[in-house]
Amino acid sequence: MKKICLLTLLCLLLVGLTIFNTHAQTSPQTMPMLGTNNPWSSGELLEPSLLAEEIKAGEIHTPLILNIGAVEDIKGAKHIGAVSNAENLEKLRKAVAALPKDTPIVIYCGCCPFAKCPNIRPAFAELKKSGFTEVKLLNLPVNLKTNWIAKGYPLAAE
Repeated sequence: MKKICLLTLLCLLLVGLTIFNTHAQTSPQTMPMLGTNNPWSSGELLEPSLLAEEIKAGEIHTPLILNIGAVEDIKGAKHIGAVSNAENLEKLRKAVAALPKDTPIVIYCGCCPFAKCPNIRPAFAELKKSGFTEVKLLNLPVNLKTNWIAKGYPLAAE
């Protein structure tokens, strides 16, 4: 009798764990997907190494680089400031208002990982809403320090 009770209890425990594990892996409410509400596509991300090469080579056609965060300026960048602040979002609008809609623009923040950044989504969405067709987001998924500075890419102070 003891063996049957123990075996039954063990079976119930295994069934319970299996159900819990299956639910945990398939339920969208258990773990939100970070970064799924991005207004950009993977093709609209610009690798830091490519931009750094253009800057170092002094390319004539280097895109307009906009710092839309509160971090150091990349060489050649125009500092807008954190666009999570309405005043700086307006500053962004004014900075691009007179530009042709096909102007190549690269925006970056780099204050924190993409999933947490309060600046990149509103800036990217605003530029797209304004009709700009050549907008890229500098691919700094961790932060500016890790994905730009630590690699020795050029800063404005250099």
